[in-house]
Amino acid sequence: MNDVTKITTAKDWASDQEVRWCPGCGDYAVLKAVQRTMPDLGVAREKTVFISGIGCSSRFPYYMASYGFHTIHGRACAVATGTKLANPELDVWIITGDGDALSIGGNHTMHLLRRNLDCQLLLFNNEIYGLTKGQYSPTSRVGTRTPSTPFGSVDRPANPCAFALGSGARFVARGIDVHKNLPDVLKAAHAHRGASFVEIYQNCVVYNDDVFAPFTDKSVAADKQLWLKPGEKMLYANGTKGLALDMEQHMLKVVDGDSDEVIVHNPKNRAVAHMLVEMPVASFPVALGVLYEDPAPTFDSAVIGQNAAASAGKKPDLQALVSKGQTWQVEKEPRAE
Repeated sequence: MNDVTKITTAKDWASDQEVRWCPGCGDYAVLKAVQRTMPDLGVAREKTVFISGIGCSSRFPYYMASYGFHTIHGRACAVATGTKLANPELDVWIITGDGDALSIGGNHTMHLLRRNLDCQLLLFNNEIYGLTKGQYSPTSRVGTRTPSTPFGSVDRPANPCAFALGSGARFVARGIDVHKNLPDVLKAAHAHRGASFVEIYQNCVVYNDDVFAPFTDKSVAADKQLWLKPGEKMLYANGTKGLALDMEQHMLKVVDGDSDEVIVHNPKNRAVAHMLVEMPVASFPVALGVLYEDPAPTFDSAVIGQNAAASAGKKPDLQALVSKGQTWQVEKEPRAE
């Protein structure tokens, strides 16, 4: 049995490197979820690559027993694009954070999503800059006090999933670092052909501890988490509550779970997906799972097809190419200064 078809286990995907995150960091849970998920995907380690930028989450490639690339701040998406085009057979995973992907790397993230490169992008969102000692990030809430905002942040925070939808992403999902459903979200992202964007709420125990507790704490989880399933009604709070469309306000509203108004989740409905990611936590649950999925042709397949068409019937001849050259004649004399 060769390495390509060999059945792997979670241990096979764990490298021999010492994991260096703060004790209790949510990154540990995400790492374990990914390592447990990889064997179920039936992929080969030698055809898998994890690419990261800079930040706590970006240490991830060191801990996976596959190919990896720890790049520079905000540039993971650019490197991943080149990697996929150079070797389309590789299964490319991008590991990034809210600061890495939405601040210095915001433009690269946007272009990767709109191009629809076939890869999985996992954005660890802890609403803070952890590696550089707790400055506020693009997703930090108004009023967040940090070393860089001692009087409280006055910035309106970016919404990662809204950003992804606005950038033209064809797959948008959410998960929670310690939740049992995270592997299912990862599997769905991997099964999608194209750019899969997954926001993972990740707790930073040092600089932003329990920022997500209003919907992750066990005491409120049932009432504040809506796990979406295609073809099923949007129900939460043990089925006692649901979401419906308010046709007058053109937005979602909360109704009783047994109401005929409760809508069925259709992942291809982009308009409803926008509503789901914008729901305020105070009066609505947090939408989790696959929020939007509508496959489209991928960037890498288009580039490969274009190159094949351009080279069809042509014989590679470097010497002829170099000797061909191009000449032209300048008819006007340079303008006098």
